[in-house]
Amino acid sequence: MTKAHDLRDLVAGLRALGMRPGQDVLVHSSLRHIGQVQAGAADVLEALRIVTEGATIVVPTHTAGNSLSSRAFLAATAGMTMAQRDRYVATMPGFDPATTPSHGMGALAEYVRTSAGAERSDHPQTSFAAFGPHAHRCTAGHDLACHLGEASPLGWLYQADGAVLLLGVGYEACTALHLAEYRLPGFRHREYQCFIMADGVRRDREFTDADLIDSDFEAIGGMMDREPFVRHGQVGGADCRLFQVQDIVDFAAACEPFRRYRAAA
Repeated sequence: MTKAHDLRDLVAGLRALGMRPGQDVLVHSSLRHIGQVQAGAADVLEALRIVTEGATIVVPTHTAGNSLSSRAFLAATAGMTMAQRDRYVATMPGFDPATTPSHGMGALAEYVRTSAGAERSDHPQTSFAAFGPHAHRCTAGHDLACHLGEASPLGWLYQADGAVLLLGVGYEACTALHLAEYRLPGFRHREYQCFIMADGVRRDREFTDADLIDSDFEAIGGMMDREPFVRHGQVGGADCRLFQVQDIVDFAAACEPFRRYRAAA
């Protein structure tokens, strides 16, 4: 029988990876890759709280389906007639930061989002939830026309010298790389449309923001993986990486393949 990892195992793995007290951290995670954990997401969050004592823990709580142009929406409506699509759109719920579940962000993200004391940014597509002493400061002021830029929790993490923990996931999940896109001169923008709840009524929101690209994140991560600022380790059964937000954003923004791919796309 496979041994279940307990809280002590998780704490030991996180400390060996280099996590430290007071280190604000954005966590992208897969509990499946950690393996069996005695108390599941609760133990993972508690282990993070222990090793980062006094810090703020941040998770993505994105809702990609709340869009009329995302891959999630296009997949859900593929093959529909115009009338069917219109009916589908009419039933799409508006985003409510207090109640709307995240989509595809994993069990830990949902556990943090629903934990007492957690706060969530109010972006209807790319929100983040935070738990800890700076949770409000991290999540406040997430501008509608700034999915993942300076006026988002990623911008706060950069300024706070926060870290990114990839806990059993690869660089394809690393949203901090998007912050580098906002720093490229002349980066393209496009129109977005989604729905929010306001005073109990669903309302339409249209805005212009960066045309974000993530198809090369794994390749850029492979280049960065050899850099000394990336720490490697294992937590439970999961391969993990830890690095500072400033390091990855500055690396990507100066990386010629990263810049060239966005200029040509």
